[in-house]
Amino acid sequence: MTQMNDYSYIGENLKRIRDRLSEAEAKTGSRPKLMAVTKTVPAQAVNEAVRLGVDLLGENRVQEYLSKCDDYDKSAKVHIIGHLQTNKVKYIINNVSMIQSVDSIKLASEINRLAKNHGTAMDILCEVNIGGEASKSGVSPDDLIPLLTEIAQLENVRVKGLMTIPPPSDSDIFLGRMEELFHSISQRNIPGIAMQELSMGMTNDYYQAALHGSTLVRIGTGLFGARDYSH
Repeated sequence: MTQMNDYSYIGENLKRIRDRLSEAEAKTGSRPKLMAVTKTVPAQAVNEAVRLGVDLLGENRVQEYLSKCDDYDKSAKVHIIGHLQTNKVKYIINNVSMIQSVDSIKLASEINRLAKNHGTAMDILCEVNIGGEASKSGVSPDDLIPLLTEIAQLENVRVKGLMTIPPPSDSDIFLGRMEELFHSISQRNIPGIAMQELSMGMTNDYYQAALHGSTLVRIGTGLFGARDYSH
């Protein structure tokens, strides 16, 4: 088994990230939560990040999460951040505290059905394809309010905000558009919809995202190093 001290670089990376977020906080007066994105990262490395105070994990793939979750430090909360198929919801409905990647009424309805069956309610974010990229999931900005209005009718789903992955080129422009969209919807006061979380910013743009009002940044490579996608 890999020893904890093999992961000392995580502490160094974490300090660098926290320092950068502190710089953003000095400019904005607010600080986003830090999520550790765990795709392809071994459980021991994830647990080292948790030991160092990271209390929120982001999972992209249900199957990978299920293969590692028993080994995770249970003091950290887990969010699903990757594209989620409706037939996979049943595997995570009792194990995660939020699903950030909801982009259709079909998916929201299945989450609602299973949450009701389990006597619970699931917090979700609506994923917005702010750059209109064909390669990415997410609802278009123009379709967002109709989707939110539909989801608001579901009793066992609670919309807590929005999530996005902006195009890597012109990221700053799209982060600004997302900030405007978030505030615009907040001001509408749609019944049953809370705009508490704006999840945007990853390794390459988390500082800019923090400046644009992100409440949660999702960092994998910047924390754990370059990842191996061969498996």
